[in-house]
Amino acid sequence: MIQFDIITIFPKLFDSFLNESIIKRAQKQGLIKVRIFDLRKWAKDPHKSVDDKPYGGGRGMVVKIEPVFRALQFLKSKIKDQRSKIILFSPRGKKFSQKIAYQYSKLKRIVMVCGRYEGVDERVTKYLVDEQVSTGDYVMMGGEVAAMAVMESVSRLIPGVLGHSENLPERIEKGGGFSEYPQYTRPEVFSPKRRAKWRVPKVLLTGNHKKIQEWREKHQKTIF
Repeated sequence: MIQFDIITIFPKLFDSFLNESIIKRAQKQGLIKVRIFDLRKWAKDPHKSVDDKPYGGGRGMVVKIEPVFRALQFLKSKIKDQRSKIILFSPRGKKFSQKIAYQYSKLKRIVMVCGRYEGVDERVTKYLVDEQVSTGDYVMMGGEVAAMAVMESVSRLIPGVLGHSENLPERIEKGGGFSEYPQYTRPEVFSPKRRAKWRVPKVLLTGNHKKIQEWREKHQKTIF
């Protein structure tokens, strides 16, 4: 089992994500465990504020180090297995990939800090987290969607999470990369227009497993 601990100021964003489809089933089966923590729980002022204006001026607000520090201190006190990692989502982080997902799937616990506003106090990066992660060359309003992406891509690599997990190894490259071949299903012939006929490759209809495997290997491409 792998445990995901997520620190956010918008915990309700995860409600539907955690209660649908494979992620919901994986939790029920005890294959993954997910805990969502509201960062405001560790804010000490009456307004439960977790952000403030940046030193040196500038637009927007910055997430304060104090509540993040308290939250991580609380979670670190519960970590007993060394196979754990604390990550912060940031546009400056290393690019998340299938290979990193594969590495994360070998951990026992992943703590994910979801940033917001103009960013997070740099001392969080410098002293409190193991690494920064970015899901792509774009900027979002916060790290919550990134946390869902990481959770889903890592969870599907946990044995038993996918209904047909025995098919997964043939698509995992050495080192955790991913390859894929074209897939088809019914109908055998699809006619979107009067004279158009979009057909399934004949070899896939033969039932000859050796030829089908050869076709798949020929058309298989390493995606990442």
